[in-house]
Amino acid sequence: MPALNFAPELLLQAQDVRVAFFDVDGVLTDGGLYMSDEGESLKRFNILDGLGIKLLQRAGITPVVITGRDSAPLRARLAALGVANVHYGTEDKAPAAAKTLAALGLDWSQAAGIGDDWPDLPVLRRCALAAAPANAHAEVKALAHYVTAAAGGHGAAREFCDLLLVASGRYAGLLESYA
Repeated sequence: MPALNFAPELLLQAQDVRVAFFDVDGVLTDGGLYMSDEGESLKRFNILDGLGIKLLQRAGITPVVITGRDSAPLRARLAALGVANVHYGTEDKAPAAAKTLAALGLDWSQAAGIGDDWPDLPVLRRCALAAAPANAHAEVKALAHYVTAAAGGHGAAREFCDLLLVASGRYAGLLESYA
């Protein structure tokens, strides 16, 4: 029996989700910018978030990353997770999300998103389910249908994934495969 519990109205809101939009900095990372002496950008990712993204794929929910930045560590991490739909260096995120939805034959009513700051608002406003990490900006948390207990880069994306998996009806079966 799964230990997770989400509000029934939240699960209803998310049950038709087939695509999940993710921001990177502040969601998949802690939002810090780590720079080496050579000026190289370093990223810290949470392993729980990575498995959550892989589980979404197994459940038939397409993860899509839309980020205003680009870096070799980010590209390597997303490649390792098998995330094929990525928009790097994208400040205006809603058109990128709309283009991806069209390519997948989906619409906003089948989309969920998680973001932490103002550039994420145009996507989150259109999604059937909007989520924010615990440490997101106040405006994003005010818009979100769900605010995670965990901070960005510390399991927030996994909580979002778990919510979508429970809503899809696939969570218990995926959990059982690890028994």
